[in-house]
Amino acid sequence: MRCPRCTCLDDKVVDSRTTKEGAGVRRRRECLNCGHRFTTYEEIIQAELKVVKSDDIREDFDREKLRRGIEKACWKRSINPQDIDNLVDKIVESVQNDYEREIPSREVGARVMRALKELDEVAYVRFASVYRQFKDIDQFIEEIRSLGNGNAKS
Repeated sequence: MRCPRCTCLDDKVVDSRTTKEGAGVRRRRECLNCGHRFTTYEEIIQAELKVVKSDDIREDFDREKLRRGIEKACWKRSINPQDIDNLVDKIVESVQNDYEREIPSREVGARVMRALKELDEVAYVRFASVYRQFKDIDQFIEEIRSLGNGNAKS
């Protein structure tokens, strides 16, 4: 592994720990040239999962894009970042367990909405407004009313 400080390729592993319930490894390394300590992560690379968009275009499933969408919905809400991490992990794991090659984008959106509904109703409505492309205030009001009745479409 190349040292981020001096770019030397010689290092030693100081500590290793499993992460993500054994699906990854966190390693603390020390550069043998300059002594700088840094952390690396290793994880299993899943088969390339494609998201099929509504216009039939296929793109790689992007965990970071999923995270950004959830973070935008949760913006300025009192939601612990660890809860967002857990939500992303849960969605990614369920998608990888249920689909091998392709997943419809509407299914990814539906899973995010179900998870956000449990986490924070405001974040849920924010995400729903983009995902369902609300055109006017009446659609917002209808969604909020359905939440109050326990009938929100997810």
